[in-house]
Amino acid sequence: MTRIIVTAIAGGMLSGLIGYLLLPVLRALKAGQSVREIGPTWHNSKAGTPLMGGLMFIFSLVICLVICIPTMEDYSVLYVLALALCFGLVGFLDDFCKVKYKRDLGLTALQKMLLQMAVSAIFLYVLYRHGTMTCDLYIPFFNVTFYIHPLVYIFFAMFVMVGCVNAVNLTDGIDGLSSSVTLPVMIFFTAAAYRMERTDLALMPAALTGGLIAYLFYNWHPAKVFMGDTGSLFLGGVVCGLAFALDMPLILILVGFVYIVETLSDILQVTYFKATHGKRLFKMAPIHHHFEMCGWKETKIVLVFAGVSALMCILAWFAIAGRLG
Repeated sequence: MTRIIVTAIAGGMLSGLIGYLLLPVLRALKAGQSVREIGPTWHNSKAGTPLMGGLMFIFSLVICLVICIPTMEDYSVLYVLALALCFGLVGFLDDFCKVKYKRDLGLTALQKMLLQMAVSAIFLYVLYRHGTMTCDLYIPFFNVTFYIHPLVYIFFAMFVMVGCVNAVNLTDGIDGLSSSVTLPVMIFFTAAAYRMERTDLALMPAALTGGLIAYLFYNWHPAKVFMGDTGSLFLGGVVCGLAFALDMPLILILVGFVYIVETLSDILQVTYFKATHGKRLFKMAPIHHHFEMCGWKETKIVLVFAGVSALMCILAWFAIAGRLG
């Protein structure tokens, strides 16, 4: 437990220091966010805010885990890190295109999808070969497992991972939202991995917990920096990677509840709009923008959504009580 606490503190201190050094560099490079024309008009004032702030907690996490390597016995944490870094790289390419060409859209949806599927497939194969991931699908609450054929399981897992990563990315829509919602998720995975005697794996969410807290000092409304797709896709990679490394992917339904609601609101909005020839189900999607248009301040939305995420993580803890022992 001491290693976990020290790692969390180190992650926070490093992330804060890196942010202090990184922010002037991003400003000097004019790596600013472009605001989408179809987005909320009241977000126009955020144009030019430095992008790629996610590098703060990414670098701090990498440094913390590299320092811990000599004492590690379970190297599956490095597989999860590699997965998250690959997703982060896809996000970095997307952010780079936005900054270079001064537009909000970077890589095409097809390009991002193919890259994410390739990364997911490689990660799942490595976990399967390593023996960390089985094809027994664990069912929360019931404490039972069902065997699924490896090929079917891998295709199912790829769908879950790509969906999870993009859901986290979609949640990054207002100041502090994605990081605040992800904080309780990281605390949950830290506690779960520790309880399952996967201490080395617990170091990753612990370091990221500290890193996200430090990042929020820069990203809380009004934000001085945005994490960009670099950070949000990296976070998505960590979330889904940890779920599969602990061999309980269905827990994402609970801990990722806010991500799922955000994604469903976007899907429902588009579907309803097309089916009714122009009518809207929500005032704006994803749903955090709907609440903005209902008069909620950004800070209120963040606190409420983070609170919901925390409650769902508590529920998830009870859901896996049988596996924790």
